[in-house]
Amino acid sequence: MHCRLLAFGAAFLFLTVATRSQSKPVAAAKSSTAPKEDAQIYRNSTYGFRYQIPFGWVERTKQLQEGSADSKGAVLLAVFEHPPEAIGNAINSAVVVAAESIESYPGLKKAEDYIGPLTELATSKGFQAEGDPSVIEIDGRHLVRADFTKELGPKKIDDQAGDEKLTMRQATLILLARRQIVSFTFIAGGEDELDKLMNELHFSIAKSSLR
Repeated sequence: MHCRLLAFGAAFLFLTVATRSQSKPVAAAKSSTAPKEDAQIYRNSTYGFRYQIPFGWVERTKQLQEGSADSKGAVLLAVFEHPPEAIGNAINSAVVVAAESIESYPGLKKAEDYIGPLTELATSKGFQAEGDPSVIEIDGRHLVRADFTKELGPKKIDDQAGDEKLTMRQATLILLARRQIVSFTFIAGGEDELDKLMNELHFSIAKSSLR
C-alpha cells in the first residue's frame, strides 16, 4: 500500500519538535469580558464530534493548516497546554485532530488499515508502539486506538538532571467517516492525563452511517 500521511503527518512532525514546555504555565492576562459558555468547546458538524478544550490552552490550528495545505487533508484542531515555542523540562500536552482522504491510501477499507502507516511514521520519529491496537467506543462510535511512547531524556529538578526520564505518551484514535480518515491524537506525560484528555472527546448520535 502506497501511503502518504498528509495533514496528520504534518501535525505529527510538529508535535515531535514541540513536546517540551515550561514546567510552570505563564499566567494569562485577566480579561474584563466574561468568556462565552462554550468558548472552550470545539464543534465539528461534518464529522459529528466536539472537544472540550482545557481552559488556558493555546491554539495553533491555523499554523498547522498552513504547514499542511493539501486538497486531500486538513488539520481540524491543534491545541497545546503551553506555547509550543516555549522549550522547558516538561511534556507539553497537546491535542491534534486531522482528516485525510481515504483516496490517499489505495486499498484502505477500515480504520485498522491506517495502523500500518501511522506506526511507520511514529517509529521513524523515535516512538515505540505500546501494546496492540484496540477498538474503543465513545458515544456509540467505534474508533481504533494505537498507543506510542518516546523517551525524551532525564527530568531536571532545580536545573539538575535527575535519574527519572521524561516519557512522552501518545494515543491516536482513528475514525473512518465521510470517506475521510479522522485521527485524534493526544499527547501527555502520564497515562492519567492522557485518559483525562481523551474523556473530553464526544460524538453526536449518528442519524446514519458515515462510512
